[in-house]
Amino acid sequence: MNDQNFCYKYPHPALTADCVIFGFDGMAIKVLLIQRGIEPFKGKWAFPGGFMKIDETAEECAKRELEEETGLKNTAVEQFHTFSDVNRDPRERVITVAHYALVRLSEVKGGDDAASARWFSMNEVPSLVFDHDRILRMAVNRLKERICFEPIGFELLPEVFTMTELQNLYEAILEVKFDRRNFYNKMLKLGILSEAEPRPANASRRTPSKYRFNAEKYAELKQKGFRLEF
Repeated sequence: MNDQNFCYKYPHPALTADCVIFGFDGMAIKVLLIQRGIEPFKGKWAFPGGFMKIDETAEECAKRELEEETGLKNTAVEQFHTFSDVNRDPRERVITVAHYALVRLSEVKGGDDAASARWFSMNEVPSLVFDHDRILRMAVNRLKERICFEPIGFELLPEVFTMTELQNLYEAILEVKFDRRNFYNKMLKLGILSEAEPRPANASRRTPSKYRFNAEKYAELKQKGFRLEF
């Protein structure tokens, strides 16, 4: 029986996993890229990723390749699309399962077959190899959709943050400008923020309050069909 496990008359495409990793520097959304150290496209920029081993899932492959090529460990990734254009890879018939993740910015370094790893602001992203430009566009659209249903600041902001930092994050993702007062009122009315520390009685009006996300309150809202409208 074991002799038949991989004996089929049908041709088998190769399978890869690619990772679109987003970070936030307080003002701009950034994306993590690796510079390829091998052919094809040696020296060009791409997403961390690689071929799936026979004994791992696509998610396990994505996490392994991400760690090997950038040094990021234990990253929670989420599948968002499968790309299967016939000629997307010049080496052979390759299908990729694309994943994305939101992480706090940290130092990264190239490893394995990545000559370098680096964070890029969205307006500085170079031309990408394979079909990674298309993958990035789809990942950005998914990010914009998700921000209306989940408080993604959990992953992208520090544990304690100001309302201005939160507004900067939403503006960076949605590429719009919000009225400061309306944004503050909407966020506070949702109840998903808790003050991180009491505001000093003698504090200047210019001293910003600091907040944390209230995960329990958010979970309650999500069960009721939470959607954030601007």
